[in-house]
Amino acid sequence: MNHAQLRAFHAVATLGSYTKAAKSLHVTQPTLSDHVSSLEGRHGVKLFKRQGRGVALTSLGHALLDITRRKFSLELEAEQLLSMAKGMMSGRLRVVADSPFLVIPLLGAFDRHYPSVNISMSFGNTEKVLEELFELRADIGMFAAYNNDDRLYAFAFRTDKLIVYVNKDHPWSRRKSIKFEELNGQRLVVREHGSITRSVFEQAMHQKGLEPERMLEIGSREGVNEAVAAGLGIGVISAGEFGHDNRLVGLDVKGADLKVTEYFACLKEVRSVPVVKAFFDLLEINSSID
Repeated sequence: MNHAQLRAFHAVATLGSYTKAAKSLHVTQPTLSDHVSSLEGRHGVKLFKRQGRGVALTSLGHALLDITRRKFSLELEAEQLLSMAKGMMSGRLRVVADSPFLVIPLLGAFDRHYPSVNISMSFGNTEKVLEELFELRADIGMFAAYNNDDRLYAFAFRTDKLIVYVNKDHPWSRRKSIKFEELNGQRLVVREHGSITRSVFEQAMHQKGLEPERMLEIGSREGVNEAVAAGLGIGVISAGEFGHDNRLVGLDVKGADLKVTEYFACLKEVRSVPVVKAFFDLLEINSSID
């Protein structure tokens, strides 16, 4: 069978869009469309149907995707096997995460075990992490919201509580905790939409019938920290990511279940690739979830 046609089909089927698939394969959209049309025409079948702005798989398309997942997974395994011919793990590992605090120490440990593997790292909110995975720009993603997507293999790594934090001159700065209801009418500094920390916190406030005075939205965790340090409002963060900034004071929140679970995930078809498998083996050793 024509390899380019199967590759084109697999990209469209995985990403759900001809535009995204063409971008991921670095070809023009007409070229990619021609590959898919030729594959369908050669066998007299329909593999996709239009759905809104994207496409959906037909039943035959779903069956073929199961096959192409195995095919391209085996290709990756073969590439890794050949790169390991000198007796050591090599290749590349591309990781995207919603925060550096958990993943950087893990990558440090991975690098010590496998120094010949080239590692690249990028950051973004949960939406960005999933986009990088599905558009094949990352091998492994770390995020705090997993909705049982059947395209992914996911590993629950750690559950953490959310805390709030204020600057050292805030009236609450000498306290160790606050009641959740005390946040009613306060100014909050939050991440952009797509941040699971913001989503969990907003949902809890809605359930309690609480409303902030206003929300200042800032697109990075560093920006939120600077805004809170400047007295622009109260920040929200997971306890493990709070860090050590003597301008800021962290406070436990009583009266609300504010927890997030961090997951590491990859596309199912790359789960058995040696470099990816080695990283998940490391996660199992270091996980805090039984």
